[in-house]
Amino acid sequence: MMKWILVGLSRLVSGARARWVGCEPHPRQRIYFANHTSHLDTLVLWSALPPSLRPLTRPVAARDYWGATAPRRYLAERIFNAVLIDRVPADPLANPVAEMVQALGDRQSLIIFPEGTRSLTGEPGIFKSGLYHLARERSDVELVPVFMENLNRILPKGSILPVPLLGGVTIGAPIRLDAGEEKADFLARARGAVLGLRSA
Repeated sequence: MMKWILVGLSRLVSGARARWVGCEPHPRQRIYFANHTSHLDTLVLWSALPPSLRPLTRPVAARDYWGATAPRRYLAERIFNAVLIDRVPADPLANPVAEMVQALGDRQSLIIFPEGTRSLTGEPGIFKSGLYHLARERSDVELVPVFMENLNRILPKGSILPVPLLGGVTIGAPIRLDAGEEKADFLARARGAVLGLRSA
């Protein structure tokens, strides 16, 4: 029941529904990677997926934020089944990519925000290397770009009440890491795939 309430709230607040312009909904394993502008991003993208895909799709989220309070932990663990990652691991040997690879298993998909932090302008920042390493470790998993529109204006940083504007979620064509492709080139291409959906 709580999941359906959150889906309804997400659509009420943002008006966002998924536009599939480069692929169709499918239960095959995917890593959805999106620009990050608002605390609404995880909820809106997860809610925009078809009901059959939500239980198979786990957002990757920062433990320091989503684990900070009991309500956030409840949402992360019980509703989203999120993969909580330490942005600054206490153990220098900890490997967040290994945790994400393990979370994928043989049938789960992930939602990640490769910038690692929210953009204040809506323009995606430089992608960090996690997406590249995931692509290397799990070359069998589709990498699907997503552009989130207007969510930074609906719930700006520091705000607790949403502004009545329409948001958007555009899901594009899958990409893959090419053989021999350098990390910087791949990350720039992945960022370009997200940005290219802005006018799709």
